[in-house]
Amino acid sequence: MKNPDLSNLGQAIDLARRGATFYVSHSGGKDSQAAYHAVLDLLISLEEADDRPYQHLITVVHADLGRVEWHGTQQHIFDTTYHPLNVVHAIWKDGSRKELLDMVERRAAQRPDSPAWPSSAQRYCTSDLKRGPIEKFIRNDLKDRGEHLAVNVMGLRAQESDSRAKKDTWKDNARLSKAGREVYDWLPIHAWTTEEVFDCIARHGQEPHPAYAQNERLSCVFCIFGSDNDLQHGAQQRPELAAEYIALEERIGRTMFHKGALADRIDLVNLA
Repeated sequence: MKNPDLSNLGQAIDLARRGATFYVSHSGGKDSQAAYHAVLDLLISLEEADDRPYQHLITVVHADLGRVEWHGTQQHIFDTTYHPLNVVHAIWKDGSRKELLDMVERRAAQRPDSPAWPSSAQRYCTSDLKRGPIEKFIRNDLKDRGEHLAVNVMGLRAQESDSRAKKDTWKDNARLSKAGREVYDWLPIHAWTTEEVFDCIARHGQEPHPAYAQNERLSCVFCIFGSDNDLQHGAQQRPELAAEYIALEERIGRTMFHKGALADRIDLVNLA
């Protein structure tokens, strides 16, 4: 199978030749895994063309989601990448770890009349638990390196949803492009199909995260966008976590799933 084309190849090559650091956000999912290899392949081919080293420009970053993350995620990233894994966490002002269920509990207590769970329109789980910690890491890492040029690489694809299909594949990151920094967001595999993603992983002699043996996607164990199949598989693998979600939904009287509460979308009888 022909290798699929990368989006905005010219811009990426120009930034690599300028010495930009490519921060690859890696969730452990198939798209992150493919995006990492796509960027690595590009830099290897650029080394051959320019007779200069480029592979060292990659830095892998994972936002740890705590107990709502699939088991084995960080080990999977470690096993399928060739660069040091930087793990970041969201934290409260007092320095303690910030996790999704704690955030929901606090929001419900502080604003009982407002939705406490994240929604498709208000995805604070992404902004607070993933994007925020990763961008903080990029700022601090560039400062520690004494550098100012970076590319923030994400494995988002158009095929995933209508909203993702509308995203720019290359744009200035206004939040990070301050204090002398020049940072761009890049979606290298935005146009790839699911088949092309899995083909890329196989071409590199790897397997995706074990959850894909049954799951359609991999994010939180119980994701707002999870199908009934994914939610049931998550409950089978993590019955204790399913019980936490269900208890919290009952306690605050709300759910984050638009098709019904988690207890209504999974088969509680057949959990492990």
